[in-house]
Amino acid sequence: MTQTPLPAEIREKVTFNDAGLLPAIAQDAASGEVLMLAWMNAEALASTLSSGRATYWSRSRGELWRKGETSGHVQQVRQVSLDCDGDTVLLTVDQTGPACHTGARTCFTGREVVREGGHDDKT
Repeated sequence: MTQTPLPAEIREKVTFNDAGLLPAIAQDAASGEVLMLAWMNAEALASTLSSGRATYWSRSRGELWRKGETSGHVQQVRQVSLDCDGDTVLLTVDQTGPACHTGARTCFTGREVVREGGHDDKT
């Protein structure tokens, strides 16, 4: 991937962590379902903005990866939003195929730790 600089007007709105990363949440544009969480550095964010395809930073491999490049499970980006602090990015995407590397539609399938409806309010 060629290096794409992050435009200054966007860079000044983003707060990267000490490792130069920010969490990126991918959300299905049609259903609103949260698909996955990954990480972006400035180059991944710039590439996503310029190409319209979700690009992330792999912390384990230490390199950029464009979602679906090998699997075909592409995330076409419709909208990119920053949270109020500028330290998290939300990608609204059209997902082709499963979002999770396990083959599940979302990375948040079958791993609930709190039952639906919340917690017991007894005191």
